[in-house]
Amino acid sequence: MREFFRGAGMLARGFAYWRRRPGLMLLGLVPAVIVALVLLGGLITLAAFLPGLTDALTPFADGWPSVWATVIRITIGTALVGAALVLVAISFTALTLLIGEPFYERTWRAVEADHGDDRLDAAYGFWRSVGDALSLFGRGILIALLALVLGFIPVVGGVVSAVVGVTLTGWVVADELSSRALSARGLDATARRALRRGHRARVLGFGVATQLCFLVPLGAVASMPAAVAGSTLLARSLLDPSPVRETQ
Repeated sequence: MREFFRGAGMLARGFAYWRRRPGLMLLGLVPAVIVALVLLGGLITLAAFLPGLTDALTPFADGWPSVWATVIRITIGTALVGAALVLVAISFTALTLLIGEPFYERTWRAVEADHGDDRLDAAYGFWRSVGDALSLFGRGILIALLALVLGFIPVVGGVVSAVVGVTLTGWVVADELSSRALSARGLDATARRALRRGHRARVLGFGVATQLCFLVPLGAVASMPAAVAGSTLLARSLLDPSPVRETQ
């Protein structure tokens, strides 16, 4: 658990950059706000059509006693909302990083410079960002489908779906966010994957903390610049067996 909370602490240290580099962090809000507004519109649309959608998915329950018909439709509606939230969280990260690549490159470079590594060769590139966004979105769809299926479990489905969704989404979000700082050091996808698997609890702690912040209303917007800064600290900690030193 210590490693898990150490990973979560990386996000907290990322938030400290709101005090240390407020102008840079405010710049990182621009792509986050744009994407958040688009996805919020999608969630509002889903909420408006959810009753009709659940009815359309459960025609077999029309002849059931009203209590059981209501239970099955609430269960399906909850599963749909849970899957949608997972997909929105992944989509938010993928789209925000894609749109905001120039902004967030400045953020993680500033963190590296604060720790003495300001000459890293990190030409991430637009098309690589597109490829990573598509990969992240694809994994998000799989997680959303899993969360949807788990949501159908009677009684505990909503809780199980939420826990699994947050955990798996947190892992892939941490994976994606830390890729830039690790790639800048010449680590390919295989090396990055091995490094993260060697520090599962720490990576998961950072990812789950980030994902929980994303689920708070407007939390995703304020958290995204901090998550980029925190993920850079996370990447540095994975490469350095000693604790990442603090800078004042």
